[in-house]
Amino acid sequence: MRKKINVASVLALGFVFLTVSTIMATPTKPKKNKKQTSGIIASNLDKSVKPTQDFYQYACGGWMKNNPLGDEYARYGSFDVLAENNQQQLKDLVIKIASQKNSIGSVEQKIGDFYNVAMNVDEINKQGAQPIQSELNSISILKYDQLTNKLAQMLLMGTNPFFTLFGSADPDNSSMNIAYIWQSGLGIGDRDYYLDKDQQNIRYEYVKLIEKMLTISNYSQIAGFKGAENTMAHKILALETILAKYTIDKTVLRDPYQTIHKCSPKDFQQMIPAINVNQYLSVLKLNIDTINIAQPDYIKGLNNLLEVTDFEVVKAYLAWNIIRSASSYLSDEFVDSSFDFYGKTLSGRKENSPRWKRVISNIDDCLGEAVGQMYVKKYFPAEAKARMEQLVSNLQWALGERIKTSTWMTNETKKNALDKLSSFKVKIGYPDKWRDYSSLTINNESYYANILRARRFDMEYNISKIGKKVDPSEWQMTPQTVNAYYDPTTNEICFPAGILQPPFFDMNADDAANYGAIGVVIGHEMTHGFDDQGRNYDKDGNLSDWWTEKDAEIFKERAKLIVDHFNTIEVAPGVFGNGEFTLGENIADNGGLNVSYSAFQKAKSEGQIKGIMDEFTPEQRFFLAYAAVWAANIRHEEILRRTKSDPHSLGRWRVNATLRHIDPFYEAFHINQGDPMWLAPEKRSKIW
Repeated sequence: MRKKINVASVLALGFVFLTVSTIMATPTKPKKNKKQTSGIIASNLDKSVKPTQDFYQYACGGWMKNNPLGDEYARYGSFDVLAENNQQQLKDLVIKIASQKNSIGSVEQKIGDFYNVAMNVDEINKQGAQPIQSELNSISILKYDQLTNKLAQMLLMGTNPFFTLFGSADPDNSSMNIAYIWQSGLGIGDRDYYLDKDQQNIRYEYVKLIEKMLTISNYSQIAGFKGAENTMAHKILALETILAKYTIDKTVLRDPYQTIHKCSPKDFQQMIPAINVNQYLSVLKLNIDTINIAQPDYIKGLNNLLEVTDFEVVKAYLAWNIIRSASSYLSDEFVDSSFDFYGKTLSGRKENSPRWKRVISNIDDCLGEAVGQMYVKKYFPAEAKARMEQLVSNLQWALGERIKTSTWMTNETKKNALDKLSSFKVKIGYPDKWRDYSSLTINNESYYANILRARRFDMEYNISKIGKKVDPSEWQMTPQTVNAYYDPTTNEICFPAGILQPPFFDMNADDAANYGAIGVVIGHEMTHGFDDQGRNYDKDGNLSDWWTEKDAEIFKERAKLIVDHFNTIEVAPGVFGNGEFTLGENIADNGGLNVSYSAFQKAKSEGQIKGIMDEFTPEQRFFLAYAAVWAANIRHEEILRRTKSDPHSLGRWRVNATLRHIDPFYEAFHINQGDPMWLAPEKRSKIW
């Protein structure tokens, strides 16, 4: 699941408030289905392995065997199956629209023209690098005193060399949006790729990619270094390596207090004399008196870099950013070159996804709520939303009970935690009102031109929020997204329609399985409000320390057990998990399981969960359903990439490592000391 903290997004609209009385009420009974199944698919299991030895293999081995990793995938799991099903449904909707004659300016016209232009491979190949030529030409003749203007224009194009700007909630006054400046500009991604000695092959392949792109884009010729592309590619890598050294590490940024450094534009100017801050803000039409510089040391380092770097190299770096951000929407030569590095080298994929999938994904990015409105109308039943509202209420009750009966928290901290829980805003399925796309122009000019206009539309939309009140009804995911999120600045949890399907949520399954799957997802997102990051925000979404000093220390001690455990996991030969980086998600998994299990036991005690005629107890079905959510096959390269860049642990360890901390799991599957799945009680973390 995804958790958002102070990051720029193009969002949506709609919410449901739950009052204190709702949260603290006894769980309500579900509607009876005409026939319930166990929710467990026998063919997904691998009974050649005992659950006491390797529970992930036992619960998911059959699925993994029956769903081999295709060439287009770096990882293929339950999430991906559902996402593909949703994507196929979107394709059917889009193709029908694209085959019709639609009124100019209508949402249907925009969706249809976007699809038809993007699928016209012959025309795109004929255009070659032409869609980006004017921008590359302007960079080639750029003067140093024009750099500020160019950076602002590139931001509006959705390209962020050196740093980015966006609007997000003020951590001290979550009802208002302020401007953020955030570090950016690393083409490979994580800083470790530039700094670790064992990543030399990645850097070698990256230089090859830059060299080729500088050539086929024609930038090397118009900039006057044709024949020396390799030399310039190495210089760009050297520039990005210096940026990586200045870049603040991802584990440091987990502490939200480390990203709060509000200042005036004048103070910002003193940090970075190489950029004209007033001019930059003027181009963006921003008249503000406060900016939050999330990483001031990075900005100061960037200034040093700009002052000493050959401006021809800076220009080549800007050009490379344009080419890299455009490559997926240009001719096959650009697409294939980009995929060779980002797909094959970094993730181990053997072939690119079919073009229609990539195009549908981009329509989803650019016109997400327009497509989403059609999606929920056709594919999301009203009774699914009602059932989810009921489950969320039950989970909120369970978390409230766990807080109240906690043995390690003082009453003062408990009260604050319960106040925060009672203030949760819940969004389920889809927004109550939809985003207006009337000012977005989509036409037949080129695929990339449509992408550019959509990026500018989104960027201007985000920037326009700065200095204005936060809209608490806005959504940060489209309804068709297979995911969920918690946002601490609005204290909201959101479950889009896309995830409310099997294996996460099955209207026909016994609720033991639903509590183990979507119930844990719900509990996971709720727990994010109280993980190592979310706990720093109060019920109103402000960054505020509402913990007693004693409780905060105990929390850290209990969280350290999770850090230590995940640090010992060898995810690949000689490569270990990063317990600090994945702590928030691991706490949320831990809490999600405990909270959902409590709600499940309450429902069972009230007779809401009946005995299903299969070999498993309701408790066993709960944990098997949880494991099934994370069933996946994954490539070695993708394991390495995700370990560096993904704050979520790998699926295997979200099951095997997390369940070792859950006491009822031991009881359900009779796990005893000496079994591989055993973890000594004193090493198990119990927080929520």
